Amino acid sequence: MPECDGDTIIRFREVSKHYPLPSGDVVALDRVSLDIMKGDFIAIMGPSGSGKSTMLNLMGCLDTPTSGDLCIKGRNIRGMSDEELTLLRRDHIGFIFQQFNLLPLLTALENVQYPLILKTGSRECVERCRTVLQAMDMDEELTSHKPSELSGGQQQRVAIARALVNDPEILLADEPTGNLDSKTGTAIMRLLDTLNREEGKTIIMVTHDPAIAEYAHRVVRIVDGRIT
Repeated sequence: MPECDGDTIIRFREVSKHYPLPSGDVVALDRVSLDIMKGDFIAIMGPSGSGKSTMLNLMGCLDTPTSGDLCIKGRNIRGMSDEELTLLRRDHIGFIFQQFNLLPLLTALENVQYPLILKTGSRECVERCRTVLQAMDMDEELTSHKPSELSGGQQQRVAIARALVNDPEILLADEPTGNLDSKTGTAIMRLLDTLNREEGKTIIMVTHDPAIAEYAHRVVRIVDGRIT
């Protein structure tokens, strides 16, 4: 497979993903080919069970293809070791989830600090974390609060700050406004739009909401594991 060249940051070539079950294999993705360029803002849409989350998991190096080739930042992830996948994920990819997935016993600041500690081994990163939280419009006094003491919108801002603290080129967002009211969801999408336009982050977002998908440059529709 040719490496990602030029401005291509993610390349699918005939990628399939099968999950073996006693009753027979489930085909989650069926020979998907797709190029995502640096600085793209992509929305992935499709019915439940269509393969959206599988695509996102593959792009996030949380899984590997059954067949075909998936190239991320010039590297084919098929055949990479778990350690290599972990480093690629840690250094180049940020994740934003519908459920926020914050650690409940840590403060907002500590949640943002955690991935940076994992990367550097140092706890001397508080200022970087505060700066990223400020960029997410988080009030200083809220950074000492635990997730249960924050609203859904505040938790998502913390989650985005956590995703950004290692300065990844790629942001993967799985229904990032799914647990938010429409006003808060709009504010979160404006943040993502700014990250894309002003900082050049490549954003791939799964959503079922056509209004949210309008923020994307391009919509990829998937049905029964195939791009339509």
